[in-house]
Amino acid sequence: MVVIWVRSKFIVWTNYFGCPDDETFRFMASIYSQSHYNMSLSKEFRGGITNGASWYPIYGGMQDWNYIHYGCFELTLEISDNKWPSATELPTLWEYNKMSMLNLVASLVKTGVHGRIFSSDGGRPLPGFITVKGMNQSVKSGKTFADYHRLLAPRGRYEVMAAMPGYKLRSTCIWLDEAAMTLDFVLDAEVTLKGNLLRSGCECDCGNTIRLEFVDFLLGGHLEVCFILIIVGFLCFLFQRRMKSNLSKHRQVVGPKRLAGV
Repeated sequence: MVVIWVRSKFIVWTNYFGCPDDETFRFMASIYSQSHYNMSLSKEFRGGITNGASWYPIYGGMQDWNYIHYGCFELTLEISDNKWPSATELPTLWEYNKMSMLNLVASLVKTGVHGRIFSSDGGRPLPGFITVKGMNQSVKSGKTFADYHRLLAPRGRYEVMAAMPGYKLRSTCIWLDEAAMTLDFVLDAEVTLKGNLLRSGCECDCGNTIRLEFVDFLLGGHLEVCFILIIVGFLCFLFQRRMKSNLSKHRQVVGPKRLAGV
């Protein structure tokens, strides 16, 4: 039983191949192995983990493709010597791996660096990119709140950079402890030779973007909801008009009140 991290399609022999995020992969694999019933006690693999290319190479695998093109961190978990275990073995396998799965998921939230990217002009959130020096994988911040989370192995020094088209790049060096670190960035807009601020990509089409999002909302399966709201509003209008009409007729029938003379 063993945890395997990223392989490589660029080599044809079994040799250790460390990707730019090798320390992070080792950290994730070690958490799973050490939380397991006996995986870390493996005599074949030190600590119960191994580099995939060091064990045997795979060509055209999804692990490499997802990491290279989309920055996804994937582990291969070898949890049984039997490829097709019987149903009676499943409860035991679950007990052996339950805490490993939970601790691995928890560690992804409790480590790394996270934060938001803002513009120095009014504090507007910027959907920029976060890059760590020496690692070619960028993380894009959210479109609405410009929040990001970058997985990093603890107990290390990193240079984190934030970038956004139309804004000056900003970087800072950090020492990452065991816990996750909050790191916000405030970017300054680039200035032309004439002293005018360059318009960023998120400023040029705000009006059009809002209109397009509204149209997408209507056409994206919400058209029925809009029709229902229109019908309900029209019925409320008719009901209110009917109530006013009935009240007016009632006043005409009753007439004005007369004062009794003494």
